[in-house]
Amino acid sequence: MHTNDMAPASSVHIPSPLVILLAILLLLSTTLADYSTNTSRDALLCLKFHLHGASTAMATWNHTTAPDFCTWHGVSCTRSRPRQPPLVVALDMEAEGLAGEIPPCISNLTSLVRIHLPNNSLSGNIPPELGRISGLRYLNLSFNALSGTIPLSIGTLHNLSSLDLGNNRLSGEIPSRLGSSPALESVSLPNNLLGGEIPQSLANSSSSLTTLLLAQNQLQGFIPDFGKLSRLEMLDLSYNNLVGTVPRSIFNSSALYFLGLANNNLGGTLPSDMGNTLPNIEILMMSDNHFEGDIPASLQNASSMTYIHLGNNSLTGVIPSFSSMPNLKYVMLYSNQLEAGDWTFFSSLANCTQLENLNVDTNNLRGALPEDSITNLPKSLTALTLSSNNISGIIPLEIGNMSNLSMLYLDRNLFMGPIPDTLGQLRNLVVLSLSQNKFTGEIPPSLGSLIQLEELYLQENQLSGSLPESLSSCKNLLALNISCNTIGGSISGHMLARLNSLSWLLDLSHNQLAMSIPQEMGNLINLGSLNISHNNLTGRIPSTLGECVRLESLRLEGNLLQGRIPQSLSGLKGIQQLDFSHNNLSGTIPEFLETFTSLQYLNMSFNNLEGPVPTGGVFANKSGTFVQGNPRLCANVAVEELPMCFASASTKKQKVVIPMMIALSALVALAFILGMFSFWLKRRYTSSERIGHSHMELKRITYGDVNKATNTFSPANLVGSGQFGIVYKGWFDVEDGTVAVKVFKLNQHGALHSFIAECKALQHIRHRNLVKVITACSTYDPVGNEFRALVFEYMSNGSLEDRLHNHQCGGLSLGAVICISVDIACALEYLHNQCIPPVVHCDLKPSNILFDNDDSARICDFGLAKLIHGCSSGGQSGTTSIVGPRGSIGYIPPEYGMGSEISTEGDIYSYGIVLLEMLTRKRPTNEEFSDGLTLPKYVEESLSRTQDILQPSLASETGDQCADHIPNLQECNTFALKDICALRLLKLGLLCSAESPKDRPAMHDVYGEVTEVKEAFFSMDNGSNDLT
Repeated sequence: MHTNDMAPASSVHIPSPLVILLAILLLLSTTLADYSTNTSRDALLCLKFHLHGASTAMATWNHTTAPDFCTWHGVSCTRSRPRQPPLVVALDMEAEGLAGEIPPCISNLTSLVRIHLPNNSLSGNIPPELGRISGLRYLNLSFNALSGTIPLSIGTLHNLSSLDLGNNRLSGEIPSRLGSSPALESVSLPNNLLGGEIPQSLANSSSSLTTLLLAQNQLQGFIPDFGKLSRLEMLDLSYNNLVGTVPRSIFNSSALYFLGLANNNLGGTLPSDMGNTLPNIEILMMSDNHFEGDIPASLQNASSMTYIHLGNNSLTGVIPSFSSMPNLKYVMLYSNQLEAGDWTFFSSLANCTQLENLNVDTNNLRGALPEDSITNLPKSLTALTLSSNNISGIIPLEIGNMSNLSMLYLDRNLFMGPIPDTLGQLRNLVVLSLSQNKFTGEIPPSLGSLIQLEELYLQENQLSGSLPESLSSCKNLLALNISCNTIGGSISGHMLARLNSLSWLLDLSHNQLAMSIPQEMGNLINLGSLNISHNNLTGRIPSTLGECVRLESLRLEGNLLQGRIPQSLSGLKGIQQLDFSHNNLSGTIPEFLETFTSLQYLNMSFNNLEGPVPTGGVFANKSGTFVQGNPRLCANVAVEELPMCFASASTKKQKVVIPMMIALSALVALAFILGMFSFWLKRRYTSSERIGHSHMELKRITYGDVNKATNTFSPANLVGSGQFGIVYKGWFDVEDGTVAVKVFKLNQHGALHSFIAECKALQHIRHRNLVKVITACSTYDPVGNEFRALVFEYMSNGSLEDRLHNHQCGGLSLGAVICISVDIACALEYLHNQCIPPVVHCDLKPSNILFDNDDSARICDFGLAKLIHGCSSGGQSGTTSIVGPRGSIGYIPPEYGMGSEISTEGDIYSYGIVLLEMLTRKRPTNEEFSDGLTLPKYVEESLSRTQDILQPSLASETGDQCADHIPNLQECNTFALKDICALRLLKLGLLCSAESPKDRPAMHDVYGEVTEVKEAFFSMDNGSNDLT
C-alpha cells in the first residue's frame, strides 16, 4: 500500500487567496450588473406607470414579454464595455399621446444623454430631479401642458447643450443659473408665461450659444447686452413687454440670420449701418414697436434677406431700394409715415424675383404711380397692399400682367379714371378692394373672368352704368359691395340666380337702381346681410326673400316699394335688423314680427301702414322700433303719438283723417325737396357693410389649429361667454403664443353678423390701447357645421368690470383711475380722429375694457362697431343711420333711443358714464337710479360733497377743502391736489355724459384734459403741479 492512499479524507486542497478574490469580484460584478439592469428597468416601468394615454406607444414596455428593455419603443441603449450591462442613453417619444406628470424616478436613468418628448400632453411640474442626470446633453419637452417654474437644478447640467421647453404654461422667472452651462448652444422657451427680466447671466453665457428663443412670454425690462455671444444666429424676443432701445451689440452680431423683436415697447432709431453689421440676416421682425427715423439704406447690403417686417412703428423718410435682395419674399412696412419719393423702391423690386407679399398700407406714399411701376414688380407677387396712402392718378393697364396676384388692396386712395379692363386677367385673384377712391365710368365686364374671386369691394367711388351681367360668373363670391356710386339699371335676376355663393354681404345701397326686386333674390339662401336701400326700386317685396333664412340684416329703406309685407318673411327667424322705412308699403303690420326673438331694430316709419301696432317682442322696445309717419296706425294700449284703436268714430276721424291730410301735404313738399336734392343725398349717405383686409396679412388657420390651440375647447381654458361667442385661452405656435380665441355661437341668431361687424371694424384699426386681432377663422367643423372664430392677443389681467365690482378687489386708486381714463381716451381719440374712415365703437363699458401685462387698459369687442364716412369719394365725413340700438343698457346715449344717427358723440357719452362709474363705483343700472334719477344726475346733485359720491378707496385719498373752488395749488397740500384731480374728472364725466350731443366735448379735447390731469397728478412727487 502507498502512503498517500492512506491520507485522511479531511486533507482537502484549499484554493489560494487570489482565486478567492477573483471569485468574489466576479460575483460582485454580476450582482452590480443585475442591480444596474434592474434599476433601469424599474425606472422605465415607473415612467410607464405615471404616464397614461400612451397604451400603444408603451405597449412594448413589458418585462415579461420583452425582458430586454433596450428593445422597448423609444428607448435607446449603449454599453460602456463588452459584457457590461446596457445603459439607457435616450428616450425619444415625440407625439405619442403621452399624458400625465413626469415622475421623479426618471432621474434613476442616470446615463441619459437625450430626452425628447415634445408634442404630447404632459402636465404638472418639471421634476427638479432631472438635475441629477449629470450627463444630459439634450432636453426637449416642448408643446406640452407643463406648468410651474423652470427648476433651478437644470442650471447645474453642465453638459447640457440644447434646452427646449417652449409652448407650455411655465411661469416664474428664467433661472439665472442657466447661463452657467458652458456647453449650452440652444435655449428655446417661447410661448410660456415667463416673467421678470432676461437674466444678464444668460447674455454672458457660453460663447457657443447660437439660438435664444424667448418670444411670447411676459418678459419685461431692458434687453441685456449680448455682446459676448459672438456665435448667436437666432434671437427672438418678440411679443413681450421689453422697453428701452436695442443694444448696439445685437446689431453687431454678424452671425445673426433671425432677429425677432416685434410687439414690444422698444424705441429709438435703427443704426444706419445695420445692413453692413448684419450681413447674414435673413428674417428681420421689428414690427409693433416705437422705432422712428429712416429705414437704413444699408439694409440693401443684407443680400440674404427674405423677410422684412417693420410695420406699425413711427418710421419716416423715403423707402429705400431693395435691389440687392434677390431672395426677398415678404416686405411688411404698413402703418408708418414712410414716403415713396420718386418710387425708386418700386422699380428696385424687379430684382426680387421671389417676392410674394408687399404691404405698405397706411403710409404717406402720395403722388401717382409711375407709368412703368407695375411693370417692374416681380411676377411672383401674390399680395399687393397700397391702401390708405393718398395715391392719385390711374391704375396702369400693366396691372393685368401680375398673373399670380391673389389679393389686391388699393382702397382709401385718390385713384381716378376707369377701372382697368386688364384686371380681368388676374385669374387667381381672391380679394379685390378698390373702395373709397374716385373711379369713374362703368364696372368693367372683364371682372366676370375672376372665377376665384371671393371678395369684391367697389363702394364709395363715382361709378356709373349698370351692374355687368358677367359678375354672375364669379361663382365663389362671398361679399359684394358696390354701394355709394351712381349705378343704374335693374338688378339682374339671372345674375342673382348664379351668385348663390354670397354669404357675407350684398350691398348695392345708395345707387340709382330701378325696376322691381327680382324673385331670384331668394336664391341667396346663405346670405347674412342684404342692403339695397336708397335706390329707386319699385313693385312689391318679393315673397322669395323669406327663403334667405340666414339673413341677419335686411335693409330696403328709401325706395318706392309698395304693397303688403309678405307673410313669407316669417321664415327669417334669425333677423336682427329690419328696415322698410321711407317706402309706400300698405296693409297691417304682420304679427309674426312679434315672434322674432333676435330682432333688435325694426324701422317701418313713413309708409302707408294701418291697423294696430303689435305690443310683443321687439315692439316692447321703444328705442328699437320706429313706426312714425304711418297716420293710419293705432294702438290697443295707450302709446304716445298713436290714437287708440277703440276710440269713437268722430275721435277716430279727427285723429286719422286730419293727420293724413297733413301727411299728404308733407309728402308733396317732401317729394319736391327730394327731387331737388336726391343726387346730393345719395352722395351723403353711406353704407359700409363690408369685410376687408387688415393692415397686416393674416395667416390662415384651420378648425384643427383652433381645436388644438384650445385643447379641444377644454372647459379648463374657458375665459368667458357672451351672447354671441365663447372665449377660450389658447396656445398657438411660436409666432402667435398665448391668445384669446373667440368662437362664435352660430346657432345664436346674430352671431354671424357680430363676426362680420367685428372683422369690418378691426380691418382698419391698430393701436396700443386696442386689443389686437391676430387672425380670423371662417371654415367648417369636421361634421360640416359653419365655424367662425377670431384670435386676439390674450389679456392676462382681467377687465375693468372685475376691478370695479368684484368684492374681493379693494377698488381703484385715484392714480389708477387717471391712467385708465387716459388709455381709453387715447384709444377713442385714435378711432374717431385718426382712422379713415372714423370708427365708432358703440359698446364702451367696463367689461369691454381689458388690461394687458403691464396693466395698460385696452378696448375690446367691436361686434357693434360702425364705420362712418360720406358716400362721395373724398367728401366730408357724415354718419350712417343707426341700424339698431347699439350698445349696452346704461351706456347707450339717449339720442340713440330716439332714432338718431350713430356718431362719435355716442362713444363720448359712454366714456363719460364709464368715468363716473370708476369714480363712484356705482353701475349706471343700479336700482337706486330710477324715477328719472341717473348716474350723471346723482353726481351733479352731489358735486359739492365729493366725499359722499367718490368710492371709498378714492375718498380716503382726497379731502373736501378744494371742492367748491380751485385754489392756488402752491397753498394746497397733497390731499387738496388729489381732490382737485378727482373733481376735474367728475366734471369731465358730467360734460361727456350730457344729454344733448351738442353739449359734449370732442374726443381730442377729452384726451387733452385727462392727459393734463395725469401729468399734474404724477408731478406731485417732484413738487410741481399745473392743474390751475
